[in-house]
Amino acid sequence: MTDDQEAPAPAFDRRMLEALVCPQTQGRLDYDADRQELVSKAAGLAFPIRSGIPVMLIDEARALD
Repeated sequence: MTDDQEAPAPAFDRRMLEALVCPQTQGRLDYDADRQELVSKAAGLAFPIRSGIPVMLIDEARALD
């Protein structure tokens, strides 16, 4: 691997979805593999997954369109 290539991000373990809930609504999260996010439709937020680790902070979430 050269310096200009990024190492692939560690895979998100989908079994975590059984234990994780939206920090705002305490509701269900959906996994968006393309965007590497956990989506709370009830809250209208998408939480990023960085290096295989979900960032469940409301301040770090992206508002859904």
